[in-house]
Amino acid sequence: MKKGFVKSKSIILPVLILSVMMISCVPQKKIRYFQSLAKEDTLNIFEFAPKPDYKLKVGDNLYIKVQSLDEKTYKFFNYEDISRTGNIGYSDANIYLTSYTVNDSGFIQFPFVGKIFVLGLTVDEISNKLQKIIEQYLVETSVIVKLVNFKITILGEVQQPGTYLIYQDRINIYEALAKAGDLTVFSDRNRVVLVRQGQNGAELHRLDLTQKNFLESPYLYLLPNDIVYVEPLRAKQYAFATFPYDLLFSTISTTLLILSYFK
Repeated sequence: MKKGFVKSKSIILPVLILSVMMISCVPQKKIRYFQSLAKEDTLNIFEFAPKPDYKLKVGDNLYIKVQSLDEKTYKFFNYEDISRTGNIGYSDANIYLTSYTVNDSGFIQFPFVGKIFVLGLTVDEISNKLQKIIEQYLVETSVIVKLVNFKITILGEVQQPGTYLIYQDRINIYEALAKAGDLTVFSDRNRVVLVRQGQNGAELHRLDLTQKNFLESPYLYLLPNDIVYVEPLRAKQYAFATFPYDLLFSTISTTLLILSYFK
């Protein structure tokens, strides 16, 4: 009888430890980017997908500044800018307050010039349009146009989900995920969902970040108001985020006590 218990103990403990370790681990191949990259490949050349042109929508905000060597001209076109900031420096709040909102009809109201139709145009197209209009009245001016409300939302299996303001004219999905602290070990890199505002409503696109040719995907670069959702692995409901040493030791201790009791 004693030998039987000793034998049972020698079998149960290793099986118990192995079981806990198996359910707490995520395979390496599940947490790697570019999994399709062959081990023997030494050089892989891809042309990055071109940055998609964002066309303005109703409710978008534009920051517009007219540069001029003439002080009176500068103050005229940037009066609100100067009066609200009190100096040439700018904060995020001031830039937003001095921006121009695209109304329901697709126009912005610009000083001296009046209404300008911008709906469906890119930032570069608006800048060129404004430049041509202002040059009809003034010379030696330069127009700067920037999109104020470039924000993206990242949800799901990332370290720091949330909404992020982007202070550049383009950002790819890898840069965006880095802002969110990168993916967790339980993220499904094969099943990333991109929600994008299309002409006819929201569009859902399934992305696979494990494929090396994703660098050529038209969805590599994000657009304003994009939502990125990273789905969890199915194994997450059975796994632990960190290895549960306390649980393991307590389970082993309990098992030893039970075996000793029956012994």
